[in-house]
Amino acid sequence: MIVVGCGRVGSELAVSLERRGHSIAIIDKNARSFRRLPAEWNGTKVVGFGFDRGHLDAAGVTRAGALAAVTSGDNSNILTARIARETYYIQAVVARIYDPRRAAIYQRLGIPTVATVTWTTDQVLRRLLTDAPPVEWTDPSGKLGLFERSLPVLWAGKKLSVLEEGGFAKVVSVSRAGVPRLAGPETVAQEGDVLHVAATTDFLVELDRIIAECPDASEVKAAGASRTHR
Repeated sequence: MIVVGCGRVGSELAVSLERRGHSIAIIDKNARSFRRLPAEWNGTKVVGFGFDRGHLDAAGVTRAGALAAVTSGDNSNILTARIARETYYIQAVVARIYDPRRAAIYQRLGIPTVATVTWTTDQVLRRLLTDAPPVEWTDPSGKLGLFERSLPVLWAGKKLSVLEEGGFAKVVSVSRAGVPRLAGPETVAQEGDVLHVAATTDFLVELDRIIAECPDASEVKAAGASRTHR
């Protein structure tokens, strides 16, 4: 694997990947950046740029199965990611992007991105607005998210698949007594359940209403159908 950028994110990523048994090469334009790596780190260090083919070759790009471009420059990260995908045909590629608008564009072009600003904003809001519904993750466009929701007592004994009837939400997991498990079509709610639900962000109001009111499946499906025809 190749990590481009040995800042705080890149160095931590390189160390974590090596601890998981991967062979890592890291590229940075400044040799002093490698001081962030621990003395026992055994990967390859290349002084250079991730969009320079000679530097990529020195990092073993032809043997790499994945590449992460996490420098402080959006343009450099996107260019590096495109070269990795389009020239070296590396399938597992991700680019760190500060501008969420750019992130959404490149995501649509098939380049996976991590929008630093969007992620940071979500995290800050979670800490400032303690009464706001928890948001675990959103995609770069901000239109799809993973949301944490606690179930009211009246849901006990009902199938969680009821929440999915409208086609706008998917129950991913349920935590009971702090133990998470994947949810399936036959999973039945219990008192105290905490859910992680994937849903479109414009469906959140409806999702919260459904959770609060606990309607039956036919009502949820009807609500989804009427929403589709708006």
